[in-house]
Amino acid sequence: MVWDLRGALLKKGEFESARLAAFDFKLRVRAFRLLAAKVGEDPDEWARRTVHKTDSELLEMLATERPDLAAELPSELERCMVAARRQLIAEEGDPTPHRLL
Repeated sequence: MVWDLRGALLKKGEFESARLAAFDFKLRVRAFRLLAAKVGEDPDEWARRTVHKTDSELLEMLATERPDLAAELPSELERCMVAARRQLIAEEGDPTPHRLL
């Protein structure tokens, strides 16, 4: 019986890439939900916007809607990213790739 190491590594790579991409997307959505809630915007609306806009575009939109907070938004987003990452790791576990062997 022959074990296909190359095939196993390719399958692992596809699985890990998909898993990490899903984690990154959840992280981004959750961070913008947290940010929206902190500045008094609708978290669900901002979560939907993450599908079609980049982070910089979303920050520009939020700065337009809340010009009084425009200077603080990038640093606040970073804090929200840290909080969102902590929450996701607590819920789903560490996203670090699993070893094959």
